[in-house]
Amino acid sequence: MKKHLVLGVLLFVLSPLVCAQVKGTAVSFSTPDGWNISAVYQPAETGKKTAVLLHDVGKTKNEFTTFSGKLADNGFGYLALDLRGHGQSVNRGSYETFAKEGVDNDYNKMVRDVEAGVNFLQKKGIADEDIVLVGAGMGANVAAKAASMVPSIGAIALLTPVTNFRDVLSIPALRVYKGKVFIAAAADDKKTFLEASLLRNVAFLSSGEGQVVFATAYDQSGHDLLDRWVTPELIQWLLTPQRPEIKPDVVLEQTQPDPYSAYEPVAPSATEDALVPSVLY
Repeated sequence: MKKHLVLGVLLFVLSPLVCAQVKGTAVSFSTPDGWNISAVYQPAETGKKTAVLLHDVGKTKNEFTTFSGKLADNGFGYLALDLRGHGQSVNRGSYETFAKEGVDNDYNKMVRDVEAGVNFLQKKGIADEDIVLVGAGMGANVAAKAASMVPSIGAIALLTPVTNFRDVLSIPALRVYKGKVFIAAAADDKKTFLEASLLRNVAFLSSGEGQVVFATAYDQSGHDLLDRWVTPELIQWLLTPQRPEIKPDVVLEQTQPDPYSAYEPVAPSATEDALVPSVLY
């Protein structure tokens, strides 16, 4: 009896964490190759952007529960997808059966899921330049490739992207995409951090100065990196995705006489001179 009572209490305590879901309207749309993509849609406030949220491998759209709440708090809209083979988008099977190699495997074909989501938003009257692709882990590589195929997308945010995730290549994609880019990676995983740094350089060469932001953190990756460290930076970037123009300083003409101009500098005494620190060259 006590075991059942303890188990019931644990389930009650843990149920909010287990059942946490992205808030919004449940929607679905089909891809050209027959996948039914499940998603949740939340419209943006007037003048605000809409984020297409792309989860990591083995995850679902509900990994963005916390972040989507922050988006809504700031007036942004979102479309959170279950990519093919994940969550409720499993009418043609599970990701566990997908080939891990091949430029035409189902991981590469996830760009069709993104394109279907973009088409859904276009039908809602949302312009491509007001759409931002936000991907974590696998979703970051998918976001980069999708942006290269829909280059009119306004911006992309890549959380711990790598150069190659199951043959979804990000370097060729970032060479093509010319828009605004946000990349985040933690320094504790040296390999991932170095790859993300390389991708930052590729994006910089493609998009130009002021178009690329690189955020770093102490640890974590993917969704955990987003929730623990970089949500404030990402929200701020969504508000101002391009670095403002830095204007040169303006030298103001002096209209009033300098009150200290009548005073001549006085050389230090021997005691004062001894207190001046040495400078090593």
